[in-house]
Amino acid sequence: MNGKGQLGDFLQARRSQLLPEDAGVPTYGERRRVPGLRREELALLAGVGTSYYTRLEQGQSLNASPEVLDAIARALRLDESECLHLHDLARPGKHRGRSRRPAPERVAEATGQLLDALADVPAVVLGQRSDVLAWNRLGHALFAGHLDPGAADRPAERPNMARLVFLDTHTRDLYADWPSKARAVVGNLRLVAGRHPDDAALHALLGELSAKSGEFATMWADHHIKACDVATYTMRHPLIGELAVTQQTLGRGPDQNIVVATAQVGSASHAALTLLAQATAPAAAPAAAPDTASPSRRAAAAGVGAGPRPGSGPGVA
Repeated sequence: MNGKGQLGDFLQARRSQLLPEDAGVPTYGERRRVPGLRREELALLAGVGTSYYTRLEQGQSLNASPEVLDAIARALRLDESECLHLHDLARPGKHRGRSRRPAPERVAEATGQLLDALADVPAVVLGQRSDVLAWNRLGHALFAGHLDPGAADRPAERPNMARLVFLDTHTRDLYADWPSKARAVVGNLRLVAGRHPDDAALHALLGELSAKSGEFATMWADHHIKACDVATYTMRHPLIGELAVTQQTLGRGPDQNIVVATAQVGSASHAALTLLAQATAPAAAPAAAPDTASPSRRAAAAGVGAGPRPGSGPGVA
């Protein structure tokens, strides 16, 4: 997963998905061998030479200026997230050619404090590759109640949200519109891959998902980018039934985020989250037995109002 290959694959995929009629390119009824724009057509729309664009798409040039990249992004009709991804892929300083396995991620102190403050809202801390670094009680109950709540504290056993969405039956069944959630996961991984082309752990995750899930492999090949900032999903939870939640990403840094799930106050979904909180609340400590002793006996036991004991009064030798 080197920079040249990613850049070329991204440009080719997005060019093939842009139909001539959508880009305002006349075809005059000509039969075309493949769908999408030709290289020379896209180069013309972007205002660059065909030979230069061809070298860029073939990975033979990684020194495109920001202005050229913006022009290509406009020609391809990329949105803001996709345009930033294109710039990441074309940044020459990011491609070192040797994969490195990073150290296990740790929850930043400030992120942990924020998670503690969100005790009444389902919340999960996700790392760079969508590993669950931490979750609160409600976050675990809503997203992965079938898993060991302590797994997030053990780096070798941490759940991975992308892996859960594609390979875990329970998580797949949580989402009424699973394809929408799956596309969001893939689009976010595309952004991460563009920022970290040398991440060996990310390479391994993408390889595993591609080998085990044909749906992931197909979505990955589309090269669609999606920043998972805010999205509303209908969930079918085994404990509280169907509810609609808005999942929002609260950024705490470039590679560590808190994802929270909220519902409109007063709605049936909000009531369902309240029910989930009650159903998963820790058992209360048993109440202390009432003290049935008389007041005088309690006072005597505490030594209140009792006279001095023999041999303990003042002046006794």
